[in-house]
Amino acid sequence: MRQLCSLAGGRSRTYAERFPSLLEPLPGLRSPPALHDEHQQSPPPPPHTEVTTLPNGVRIASQDIPGPMCCVGVTVAAGSVHETPSLAGAAHMLERLAFHETRNRGLGEIARSVEATGGTLGAAAGRERMFYRCGALRAGLPLAVEVLLDCVRNPAFLRNQVRCKVAEAREELSFLEGNPELFLRESLHRVGYSGALGNPLFPTKEALARINRGTIYNFYFENCTADRLVLAASGVNHQHLVDIAAPLLSDLPKGSPVHKPKSAYTGGDFRHKTDSEVTHVAMAFEVPGGWHQAKSAVIMKVMQTLMGGGVSYSTGGPGKGMQSRLYLLVMMEYDWMQAISAFSSVYDDTGLFGIHLAAPSDLVAEAVDIAIKELTAIARPGEVTEAELKRAKKSTVSSVLWNLESRKIHTEDIGRQILIDSSGKASQHFLEHIDEVTLDDITSVAQKMLSSCPTMASWGDVDKVPTHEYVCKRIESPPSDLIWALKSLFS
Repeated sequence: MRQLCSLAGGRSRTYAERFPSLLEPLPGLRSPPALHDEHQQSPPPPPHTEVTTLPNGVRIASQDIPGPMCCVGVTVAAGSVHETPSLAGAAHMLERLAFHETRNRGLGEIARSVEATGGTLGAAAGRERMFYRCGALRAGLPLAVEVLLDCVRNPAFLRNQVRCKVAEAREELSFLEGNPELFLRESLHRVGYSGALGNPLFPTKEALARINRGTIYNFYFENCTADRLVLAASGVNHQHLVDIAAPLLSDLPKGSPVHKPKSAYTGGDFRHKTDSEVTHVAMAFEVPGGWHQAKSAVIMKVMQTLMGGGVSYSTGGPGKGMQSRLYLLVMMEYDWMQAISAFSSVYDDTGLFGIHLAAPSDLVAEAVDIAIKELTAIARPGEVTEAELKRAKKSTVSSVLWNLESRKIHTEDIGRQILIDSSGKASQHFLEHIDEVTLDDITSVAQKMLSSCPTMASWGDVDKVPTHEYVCKRIESPPSDLIWALKSLFS
């Protein structure tokens, strides 16, 4: 140490003095010459979806994306929309009973097999589809496919397990009522739609009292048929997947012709009164078209990013939606607002777009007025700027690409596309749709959306929430900017 200090003139040298800067070329180091253009590798072509249809109607679809991991999943065109009153809650129970004992494997053997592939399991039941998936190392694909298809095709539905899962579902209902955002999203569908989309995604107490092993079996055999099933995979060789899966799926029977469940958007009002200092309100409107009109669905997603939103305090730090309209124009202006954000739900033929907000109960009426003001603003030509739209489109593209980095999400997306229109479109197709969105598109979709009857759902001190009739009138004739300025001045 004394030698180092003496060499530095009695003081220790700084980091910059001891090590050369990496911003400048290192002395004496010769860099290799750059390759000529003809020697540089061109980027690989974008992956495309390969599809094989078996004689019984089962479709096998995949994209071969480089990487050591893969994901294989089964998407079934069955969800809560396919439930009859006697089968209510069956789709949710299938999700809970996924990857339990089969007629060939016990629970322990399933767990050991998945561990041997380096994989994970998961299942989800939605309103229109169910999704079972197994992520694994590429080398473990044969075993992963075998275990996945055994769990999907040969579930045992043991009576004790059914009773246990029904008990868990009853406990979940109390959790659902204590989660305002999830509770209101569910309530919007039940009051906003008549028909299939109005069926509850989470089984009610009455449904849980009726559900049993036979109910679940009936729903399973009616809906898990060859013509309504897609085996999708991300990160695998297609022919290799077909060679493994075809013998395991070729004997799956076709189902009887099934008519698509009908739904009609009606709008409405739902209120759940509970003792809370904060009241939550969700307002939604129909956006027709759904996934069958991809452009309309893409515009709705861009519109959701454009409006954005946030909460009064974010544990994730700054940067989450802070340049969106709801954050800049609402969260930054009204310090009493607890949270406000835009949301959307897209289905095959329809969709919902709306705003969820949380505010002190004494101010919830003003919060609803503010939400209406922001919703009607985007329907006025010239209100949204080109810079705002450009930022929203870039953010939407980023979100799409980020999600597709997940093998699980990518596999689910392939299965959904095949069930909707039998074609697995590359991500570039949707990115082009996003890039084509214009200010006129935003205005047009917003105007069409606001022409539908609003659906409201509220949780908390609901007596202070404006009536459904009041909201309808406000949307039809929103107050001018001058009135809002005067109101802000004297509030």
